[in-house]
Amino acid sequence: MIISAKGITKAYGDDVILDGVSFHVSEGDRIGIVGINGAGKTTLLRILAGEMDADAGDFFMPQDLTIGYLRQNDRFRSENTVIEEATNIFSDLIEMEEEITRLNSQVSRLSEEGRYDEAEDLMITQQQIGETYRNRGGFTYRSRITGILRSMAFDESFYDKKIDTLSGGERTRLALACLLLEKPDVLFLDEPTNHLDIGTLKWLEQYLKSYTGTMIIVSHDRYFLDSTVNRIFEIENHRLHIYDGGYTAYAEKKRQLREEQLRKYSKQQAEIRRQEDMIRLMKQRGTEKFAKRALSREKRLDAMERVERPDSMQKKMKIFFKENFKSGGDVYYAEDISKGFGYGSNRKQLFEHVDLDIKRGERICIVGPNGIGKTTLLRILMEEIKPDSGYLKKGHNVEPGYYDQAQERMTGSNTLLEELTDSFRLYSDTEMRSILGRFLFTDDTVFLKVSDLSGGEKARLSLVKLMLSGANVLIMDEPTNHLDINSKEVFEDALMDFPGAMIIVSHDRYFLNKIPTRILELGRNGITEYLGKYDYYEEKKQKLQASGKAYLKEMNRDEAPGSTAANAEAGSGSDGASGGAGDGALSSAEERKLRKEKEAEERRLRRKKESIEAEIEKLEEEAAELAAELEKPEIAADPEKLSAISRKMEENKEKLDDCYEKWVELQEI
Repeated sequence: MIISAKGITKAYGDDVILDGVSFHVSEGDRIGIVGINGAGKTTLLRILAGEMDADAGDFFMPQDLTIGYLRQNDRFRSENTVIEEATNIFSDLIEMEEEITRLNSQVSRLSEEGRYDEAEDLMITQQQIGETYRNRGGFTYRSRITGILRSMAFDESFYDKKIDTLSGGERTRLALACLLLEKPDVLFLDEPTNHLDIGTLKWLEQYLKSYTGTMIIVSHDRYFLDSTVNRIFEIENHRLHIYDGGYTAYAEKKRQLREEQLRKYSKQQAEIRRQEDMIRLMKQRGTEKFAKRALSREKRLDAMERVERPDSMQKKMKIFFKENFKSGGDVYYAEDISKGFGYGSNRKQLFEHVDLDIKRGERICIVGPNGIGKTTLLRILMEEIKPDSGYLKKGHNVEPGYYDQAQERMTGSNTLLEELTDSFRLYSDTEMRSILGRFLFTDDTVFLKVSDLSGGEKARLSLVKLMLSGANVLIMDEPTNHLDINSKEVFEDALMDFPGAMIIVSHDRYFLNKIPTRILELGRNGITEYLGKYDYYEEKKQKLQASGKAYLKEMNRDEAPGSTAANAEAGSGSDGASGGAGDGALSSAEERKLRKEKEAEERRLRRKKESIEAEIEKLEEEAAELAAELEKPEIAADPEKLSAISRKMEENKEKLDDCYEKWVELQEI
């Protein structure tokens, strides 16, 4: 056990956040903290990290325990560059390098002056520092920096960028990269998946799975929690409840406990009503005998140990999307759309050759790496910006409604009530307050300024506006980013009931496993279509990558769950399709060929890894030999030899860094 907490209590004025929270954390635990927005998740992390004091209770943590804390707001120095912030983590190793260089110079000077005893003493000191330098990863830390930064989508073009020029998402990714470079005993991660695309999320999950320390993660990302944690701490009604397993196991166990508690409560309530009816009837008889019996039953009823009424599910949004009128069957059709920004050498091409054919009732989710232009594509569909080339047609009676990820379409100086009444003037204030109440904005909260709202509150307000718009096509950019888990589930159910089309950019994989009928992956050279949900998309994508056919658009049409060809093969005959393998099926000969190609590629990659590892081992042995050579008195007495060995050590170090960088790249393939 490395963390033990007992009776942790925290309040802000009369608003109690945590009340008597107790738990323990064992070494190697992977804990996910869940709860609605405002439940106290971040407050608990800040107390454990020593950034906030509890009002009551205490907790124990060993003094030598190192903690890494990923906050929702980083603490970078705005004037620093990306590489400076990453390198600052290894300031102790950099100081050792400078000290080793200084001692080298002194040893050379003392040897030239014939002061061999003093030179030998310095060499012993140098050897001790060098050993510490090696043990702390001095020969590999630069490769680790480049490897982690690359995995977080920071190539060399980012290294010299100032922190204050980075977007919010880039700062989050950099903070996470710096934290992973520190490799502390315990990781406190507060919403680590915000602003990460699916590729980076998958990399982070794999990294955390191999991380040997302890993790406590606050997250609304259900898929991420299932992949990374083995215990769930739920904060509900100021208390903490502990469940074993990931998110799915927690949700099922919570449902079972609530149902069991509800059954017990309902059964006891029925018995109480029966006893009260009997007591009332006995009293109505008016005889002394029945009066005594009634009194006796009342005493037994008062002494009954009451089953507490189960906590009703936390208040949830009440949301539904209703069309003012239907759109036509064809919603959007696009051919060869392209878009880029800038001119000449500064031009950045986002995407080209994008084709779309979206019908009424389809639920389309768009995925792709950060920076590929997903938001730009949505804005083209909204006709806010024009494509550089291509053809786009909006269907008959299409009335789109847009959810903006950054929530920049609201006026910060407005109150919540003003924000809605400015856009929807047919509602009275009373009606509007009732609607806001359905989105958990009650009492005086309707008079809060939009600029004072949290990310989750702005997200809910944006959903209110989208719901009231009556749009028949929902175009949404990362709509689940700031919603807590309860709100996500209500939102997802509302989308499933919506009859119109929806086009949604999302990296929420739990959401992607529930909502889409099609997933479109946006790349530089167009769109790759996957019929089905996220797990199918991921499986198919891996197969395509293995076969070297990642960008064939029709590769999965015959196998996709619910696809026309699959239904036809099962005998459905929909859309006039007949049974058969379909155009996308591979012959057995083609499958054998692809399998052989895949196996050959795996062998080539394995040989390359083994070669690099052998080279690293050889270079590390050479480094050890050079270090031993440097310690010999006869070398220390010869400035030329000393200088030659120092040069060889520097060359060796550069080669080793290069090999480690190549090795990191191979691990990511």
